[in-house]
Amino acid sequence: MKPVLLAGETFHVTSFAAKGLEVGASSRYSNGATRYISGLARQGIEVVQIGGERCEAEFPRSLEALADYSAVVLSDVGALSLLYTPETRIGQRSVNRLELLRRWVEQGGGLMMAGGYTCFQGMDGSAMFHGTAVEECLPVEINAGPDGLEAPEGLDPAVIDAEHPVLAGLTSPIPFVLGMNRVKARAGNEVKTLVHCSSRGQNLPLLSVRDYGAGRSLAWTTDIGPHWLSEDFMRWDGYDTLMANMARWLARKI
Repeated sequence: MKPVLLAGETFHVTSFAAKGLEVGASSRYSNGATRYISGLARQGIEVVQIGGERCEAEFPRSLEALADYSAVVLSDVGALSLLYTPETRIGQRSVNRLELLRRWVEQGGGLMMAGGYTCFQGMDGSAMFHGTAVEECLPVEINAGPDGLEAPEGLDPAVIDAEHPVLAGLTSPIPFVLGMNRVKARAGNEVKTLVHCSSRGQNLPLLSVRDYGAGRSLAWTTDIGPHWLSEDFMRWDGYDTLMANMARWLARKI
């Protein structure tokens, strides 16, 4: 199986400390995908990560470049990080990588969008995938406004289709999550919602899949790491299996 390409999940955090009139600044770099990458490695799947700050310059710009990967995962990276290119910044035409991803899926590729503050539409609406070519090929519809849902009380996943290959091999219930992106289930026989969470009388898709053209897409509307994935989830013995099953299903290996 070819490597999985993961775009996003990196953060620069800058802090200021004031001591009277003296103000000091510090910064650190954080990677939210370490658990995901190690989990897939234990399942024999290599992950190539392009952090969000590198997507403008390094994310693939052609179908041929995308062909090096068995699946693409977008996680906590907004639409602008993929739409901007070095050429557009100086006023030149360039490739629309959201349309490129849609075409890649249509021609047989596998695309997963994972949830977070900066995916789907995003906690404050800044991810901006609503109305894009990427949304067109996903198994869910993205709201036009901010869609982040914080749930400190915990949301318990309810499995709808336990026989689907993505859920194969799970020996215990899926642990609770602490938040998710509120999206809408897309209609169509090619779409299946496998897991949902209930909040304020609504069943919100947590895990949905879709056949799109010759390819496949998957929406996992919570994190692949903390904080929306609870400590129980991160320690769950099914984490590695579930995340690997998502990648394998997208790559048509299961």
